[in-house]
Amino acid sequence: MRRRSHGIPGRRARVLPAAVVVALCSALLAGSGDRSFAGQPPAPDQLRVEVLGSRPHDVDSFTQGLEISDGVLYEGTGLAGQSFVSATDLTTGDQLTRVDLPYPLFGEGIALTRTSLWQLTWQDGIAFERDPETLEEVRTVEYAGEGWGLCHQATADRLVMSDGSSTLTFRDPVTFEETGSVEVLRAGEPVRNLNELECVDGEVYANVWQTDTILRIDPGTGAVTAEIDAAGLLTEEEALHADVLNGIAKAPEGDTFLVTGKRWPHLFEVRFVPAGTSSYGNDTP
Repeated sequence: MRRRSHGIPGRRARVLPAAVVVALCSALLAGSGDRSFAGQPPAPDQLRVEVLGSRPHDVDSFTQGLEISDGVLYEGTGLAGQSFVSATDLTTGDQLTRVDLPYPLFGEGIALTRTSLWQLTWQDGIAFERDPETLEEVRTVEYAGEGWGLCHQATADRLVMSDGSSTLTFRDPVTFEETGSVEVLRAGEPVRNLNELECVDGEVYANVWQTDTILRIDPGTGAVTAEIDAAGLLTEEEALHADVLNGIAKAPEGDTFLVTGKRWPHLFEVRFVPAGTSSYGNDTP
């Protein structure tokens, strides 16, 4: 008895040539290695810091935030009873003014807007609006949750704030009212411990607390677009007496940044270069 074919009557099965099969398999394998092929964001760029120079930094400063504007370096520091915000001439290193926070307030990140300098506190729920010339208090506002990092995104005229989680919160630069938020994702996974922030055009740079990593973030989507390795800036001896990396400020011209850490002896002038380029030595202590 002849077995009945389950195929379409009158049609013979087509067999693809071996060369065609190999080509199709190669194309599928190549596509599977492309993250965007599967609808996933592309992998972040891998960068490192290249040291261009350094300048002294107060080892008693528990750095929480850095800003540069019109030749002045602004710095906010933490710890209860030791927190302050200061303004220093970037060229001479002379301190222009300083305001201490009363005990037990614990200072955190700072941000300059068009008219004000904002300063966060860690768990006190208070933000200070200050005169950027004198650093004197203009007013205080209250907010819920913790305050970690802060920067002003001029292109969108909004403040960007971190609280140690994977969320960046957007705030009105005048009222400090919350206007939105975004979750920061690296390869689709949330990134926690976002700390000191620096807004540069349409991007946000964030120190990741207790690491030597700085992230570049697209605040529109929350996607991490670059991971920057900032390890090895201090010598072994210096690292014994210092705390974690924290503090990043975009220089007014070019592609350079100032970076430092809590109780670090140096402010390093750096730029971010591809990780695959030749390594640098820590020869600018």
